[in-house]
Amino acid sequence: MFGNTYKGLRVLDLATNIAGPLAAMIFGDMGADVIKVERSPYGDDTRLLPPKADGTATVFASVNRNKRSVRLDYRDATCRQALEVLIKGADVLIDSFPPGIADKLDLTRASISRINPSIVHCSVSAFGAGPTGKDMPGYDALVQAVSGLMSFTGVAGGDSVRIAPSVLDISTGMWATIGIMAALKRRDVSGAGDFVQTALIDSAFMLMCHQVVGFFATGEAPEKLGSGAPSAVPYRVYAATDGEFMLATASNSQFERLCNVLDCDNCLSDDRFATMEGRIRHRQELDALLEPVFRERTVDSWLAILGQAGLSVGRVNSVSEALDLPVVEERGLFPQFRLPGSDQRLRLVRNPLDVKLSSPMQGPPALGSHTADVLEEAGLDRDQIDAIMRLL
Repeated sequence: MFGNTYKGLRVLDLATNIAGPLAAMIFGDMGADVIKVERSPYGDDTRLLPPKADGTATVFASVNRNKRSVRLDYRDATCRQALEVLIKGADVLIDSFPPGIADKLDLTRASISRINPSIVHCSVSAFGAGPTGKDMPGYDALVQAVSGLMSFTGVAGGDSVRIAPSVLDISTGMWATIGIMAALKRRDVSGAGDFVQTALIDSAFMLMCHQVVGFFATGEAPEKLGSGAPSAVPYRVYAATDGEFMLATASNSQFERLCNVLDCDNCLSDDRFATMEGRIRHRQELDALLEPVFRERTVDSWLAILGQAGLSVGRVNSVSEALDLPVVEERGLFPQFRLPGSDQRLRLVRNPLDVKLSSPMQGPPALGSHTADVLEEAGLDRDQIDAIMRLL
């Protein structure tokens, strides 16, 4: 099972926010011993973000389960020595330092590899470590804007819109995980460490891959289409009498079945709609014919009618409605975990890799709650540990 795949692997999570911590959590979900090293006094930046459940920030909880928290002030000599001991004993180190911070802390790739030549070091950034990118700080929403992703998100004629989920953070964390896995595989052969670099800007263009390649081929920039798709029509959200539903037709045969179900002979015989290219060019005219028809029935009616015709159709649900779907319960997506220092339990989202995790899963750690235990395991003596604990 995936839950034991990386048992015995030691991962140091020096990252904050979402992307780096997500990558570390994935390894924790698969059995690795993940040590989250947090700088004083507040730890990971997301610990302070609302909303909170009994004092625990839900953003932090979402990407920091299956970890132990060690609190160290890197500026203190004793803490720095302890950090280097942890680095020496680690297989993987993940960081997400803002521009210039790694140099100030002497935690660059060169310094980390001197401490542990066999470590796989992954650095997550917004724009990379090149001459230009290394000085450009950024968060998910900023990179969505700079990359052009916002330029075609939203409704035609409307303001540029941020994609609400942190898609660049989440996808960058996944790419970081894949890169680390590849580096570990290479290390199995060579015995040497490696340096993995992932950047939110790279993830943005990968998410836009077919829009970007389309632009290279045609010179035509993608447009804001609301819920619509650039390469297929009709493929969007439509309004019924009591709500909205998504209809996705991606072939001529599907369009023909749609027209037959709707008894829309005019659509079938109209040369403008005979091909997908034509339907894309004349999407507004086609929508003008379909929209009044769809407003005549309820969502449930259309789901039944269109579904029986073999068409892809689904209700536009609220989050609450989606969470109550039978298929969501069937997937077992939301295991419960106890919050640190509390009797309250919080449902988190399980790793999509696993249907059933074979290793026990632990909730997010309290800040610094494992400091003494981890440092003792690393071989520090009692005086060193006591000195560090007095600083916290």
